[in-house]
Amino acid sequence: MRGTLFVVAAPSGAGKSSIVNAVLARDAHIRLSISFTSRAPRPGERHAQHYHFVSADEFQSMIEAGDFFEYARVHGDWKGTARQSVEPQLAAGHDVLLEIDWQGALQVRRKVPDAVSVFILPPSRAALEQRMRSRGQDSEAVIAQRLAAAREEMSHYAEFDYVVVNEVFETAVDDMCAVFTASRLRRAQQEERHATLIAALLAPDA
Repeated sequence: MRGTLFVVAAPSGAGKSSIVNAVLARDAHIRLSISFTSRAPRPGERHAQHYHFVSADEFQSMIEAGDFFEYARVHGDWKGTARQSVEPQLAAGHDVLLEIDWQGALQVRRKVPDAVSVFILPPSRAALEQRMRSRGQDSEAVIAQRLAAAREEMSHYAEFDYVVVNEVFETAVDDMCAVFTASRLRRAQQEERHATLIAALLAPDA
């Protein structure tokens, strides 16, 4: 059967990547789609592990070629999901997780209406700012820009199916796993997965 597409979005600093990585370590049935980006790698980031890092010109060429499943400009840089990273895996029956922003999530929902979407919120604005500063990677100007962008991003939470508040990390991971488990138990998925069983259970007596 076809896999389920999961979409996870959050403002910068909400802990999205940490939660996603913890969930992936628990759930072997989910494949993470590695996004493309035109921004430079941050300290510790590796090509093809955290992102596919390409130049702005290369990204534009991919847009023109129709290579992207979704893409958007975020904080001045391009980010997107390539079609070859998603469609073949879904067709093979694998669940695929997209760790993207709200703009990309909107594009995905238009193309895949049955995609399951989750938005991660921080417990407070102060906590969000603290997490941004704890990275030690951005200037004051960049942090101010990201905080302003975060308010706009968080205003789109209502467009998502589920909301997880990352106050206690372990609880947030548990909540995310619960979303994935519940989604796999939806009636349509269970009817396809257990068609033979259901037919046998409902067969008239001989």
